[in-house]
Amino acid sequence: MSEDRILIAGGGIGGLATAIGLAQKGIKSLVLEKAPELGEIGAGIQLGPNAFHAFDYLGVGDAARSMAVYIDNLRLMDAISGDEITRIPLDDEFRARFKNPYAVVHRGDLHGVFLRACLEHDLVDLRTSAAVEDYEQDGSSVTAILHNGERVTGKALIGADGLWSNIRKRVVGDGAPRVSGHTTYRSVIPTEQMPEDLRWNAATLWAGPKCHIVHYPLSGWKVFNLVVTYHNDAAEPVAGLPVTNEEVARGFEHVNPIARQIIEKGKDWKLWVLCDREPVSNWIDGRVALLGDAAHPQLQYFAQGACMAMEDAVALAHLMGDNSTDIEKTLQTYQGMRTMRTARIQLQSREIGQHIYHPAGAHAELRNAIMRAKTPNDWYDNVEWLYGSTGLDGVVSPETLPR
Repeated sequence: MSEDRILIAGGGIGGLATAIGLAQKGIKSLVLEKAPELGEIGAGIQLGPNAFHAFDYLGVGDAARSMAVYIDNLRLMDAISGDEITRIPLDDEFRARFKNPYAVVHRGDLHGVFLRACLEHDLVDLRTSAAVEDYEQDGSSVTAILHNGERVTGKALIGADGLWSNIRKRVVGDGAPRVSGHTTYRSVIPTEQMPEDLRWNAATLWAGPKCHIVHYPLSGWKVFNLVVTYHNDAAEPVAGLPVTNEEVARGFEHVNPIARQIIEKGKDWKLWVLCDREPVSNWIDGRVALLGDAAHPQLQYFAQGACMAMEDAVALAHLMGDNSTDIEKTLQTYQGMRTMRTARIQLQSREIGQHIYHPAGAHAELRNAIMRAKTPNDWYDNVEWLYGSTGLDGVVSPETLPR
């Protein structure tokens, strides 16, 4: 019966990860995606070891690993002086500590991993041009109401429909997202166009006053991902707007020429104004639950948005597999497992932007002194809470995951 399935609003990485996770537990799902085609907008994603914990749990570890570029270091550079502040090695010691590597991947490639897994599984149905506008529930089922008035019924509804989630409007009702005032510009360039002395096998951050630059290789070193952000007090949310090189350069005229040349190499820039929301403790309305950016949208500074969505998918699939009969209790358990961890990342992402990415003057000098004093093991201790977890603390540890 169609009512025996889980409805998932949103066919992004979080929604598809949830569908394949449920399928591995023998649970049917129907993914309802508003776009006419399934795909992802954007370029690079950084993947901490916790992302690989999720891949392994969801059964796509080999496929995800084949798409990734394994970088040697996280490098923090001073965008004013041009000097290195610190680097965190991602070598064998790091991998041994966290049971998995650190890598970068093209967002479209990663989405494709989950899409292929869903297409190959007979417990996953995918529908496009199917925006979920609202829902109704009666205590035993949920009916999703689509944009064209069609009604689709299942035993639960997972809102994985992103920052502007229609499901969140009903569950939380907290209005529009919070506009950060930070504007990000993205470009991808062929590796041969990247300045030769900056073709580092690293996720590199150039931190400057009210701005930063990030670059790393993607797609088997065929291209470099460029992400530059300027705190320009933008007042309105914007997503994917094409902009000129001159507009991008205006926010970085004060940085070191070594860093500025990266911007000069970029082309076909697109603009996003960064938004997030305040953490909330309730993601659940009966048989309806939020997941990923619909539940806990965050600024980019922790590089954990996709990772947290995949962890949500792991937690939900695991709990549904253990108890798919008492849906409301299971969703409450899922919420309890995820809210504190994701709230910490939402709030610390803001603080990292302020104190690591964008400080100036004495504030930046203090950052440099503190970060230069840390050893690799100090850094590993600092991120143990994040990278050493599967998102299922006390239930599944990294050591027990299939590889």
